[in-house]
Amino acid sequence: MIDALYNGISGLNVNQNALDTQTNNISNVNTVGYKSDKISFADMMYQNSIGKGAAVATVDKDFSQGNLKSTNNPFDLAIQGKGYFIVKGTTNELNYTRAGNFKMASDGTLQMPNGYTVQGLNSTEKDIKGTSQTDVKFTDEFNIFVGSKVIKNNDSTVVKTINSKSTNYNNSAKDDLISESGNNYKTRESKIIDAEEILSKYKLELNSFSLNDTSSIAPTFQESTISFNKSLLVDENSSLSIQIGGVNIDEKFSKNSEETLNNFANNISSIKGITANIDTNGNLTIKSLIPGETVLISNANNNQNSKVVQQQLINTTESIRGEGQARLDAFENQVQTLLERADAKYLRITNTVDSINPQTKTLENIQLDLQKLNLSDNSFGEIDVDNGIVYVKQNDTRFVIGKIMISSFISQEGLIPIGDNMYSASLKSGEAIYSNDISKINNKMLELSNSDLATGLVDLMIYQRAFEANSKSITTSDDFLKTAIQLKK
Repeated sequence: MIDALYNGISGLNVNQNALDTQTNNISNVNTVGYKSDKISFADMMYQNSIGKGAAVATVDKDFSQGNLKSTNNPFDLAIQGKGYFIVKGTTNELNYTRAGNFKMASDGTLQMPNGYTVQGLNSTEKDIKGTSQTDVKFTDEFNIFVGSKVIKNNDSTVVKTINSKSTNYNNSAKDDLISESGNNYKTRESKIIDAEEILSKYKLELNSFSLNDTSSIAPTFQESTISFNKSLLVDENSSLSIQIGGVNIDEKFSKNSEETLNNFANNISSIKGITANIDTNGNLTIKSLIPGETVLISNANNNQNSKVVQQQLINTTESIRGEGQARLDAFENQVQTLLERADAKYLRITNTVDSINPQTKTLENIQLDLQKLNLSDNSFGEIDVDNGIVYVKQNDTRFVIGKIMISSFISQEGLIPIGDNMYSASLKSGEAIYSNDISKINNKMLELSNSDLATGLVDLMIYQRAFEANSKSITTSDDFLKTAIQLKK
């Protein structure tokens, strides 16, 4: 009878624990990323084949995938598959969570609601072109968009963003000095036209460029020299003519042969993407300003009265198209050259996030503030996360600034729940292993609790009945005990 009392008490205890476990599941039915608990019982020791009650065997987490809900919040993230976000508190100890309801804190870092910072890899390389200084960023001065491109390798372990801007060449461009007449002379208008032409070509090259291009061949510029007969330029009945890329240039005699030759070269230089110079002997050199581009030159003539004297090319450097990185670099160099020719400044900033061999990398806080990252004088932009790769878009530019890392464990059942939707590792769970390659991070989504409300309510009724039955066994045993005492009397 005493054993029956203990059996009933143990039954009350285990069902109370079961009630506590299931009510905790029910209370967290709307908790982001919550994983429900499963309680299991075990019978206790036996004496003479008679059991001595029940005990709680285990309380395990159900780590099955929760449903994903779209939120349209750029800071909300959800892991699809195995793994946990890595977060760090004030003690610098790493903890793990499935709850991706993050926010941008006042210091620009990506954080949990409890202030724990999300860990990942920040961009480790900042390559700059257009200035010799390293501490440089886009300011309001650079108000002309040149290009922006995201470039990835095959498995997205290396992600680059190339962003280029310039100052306003429409405002800064001016005519060359008249003393430069005949020597690649450019007017303000022709400088602007050349800048716009190379910018449009560069954008096409940038958009078609791939980080996986294996070939790298530098292009060349076509350069052609034609000798005109200076002695035929004697009066107003004399002229020069040539056809370049379908554009006809006719130059009438002006004052003397030298001025006529200079004007002829200047008019050729006004053609989009072309520059020309001429020497005192009448040797005209025409050069394409676009790398690898072939320009058709024909009908080069000295004209005097009705007589046409055709001139021939005496030297030509053929253009080579080029390939890969070297071709892109050549276009960018020419962008800078022609913008600076228009008294404008060019600036290109390249960021790289490298997650090859992540176990060898150092985890850091994910910083979202472009000003603190020294990329722009404007802190804010539109956050976009593409499977863990973090971008900040600001108008036409898009910067890659980091990668959110996720970890998995050999035995996730060994993780220790510590509250605030977080877990800590233990000897049973093993060390964290980066697992971005086996899971997916969904942007603007949250993983919901996997607690099943219907199952929870049914279990509550079962635990209630079991609790009542065990309490009945105690009262019954008490009645037996009273009867036995009365027999003695």
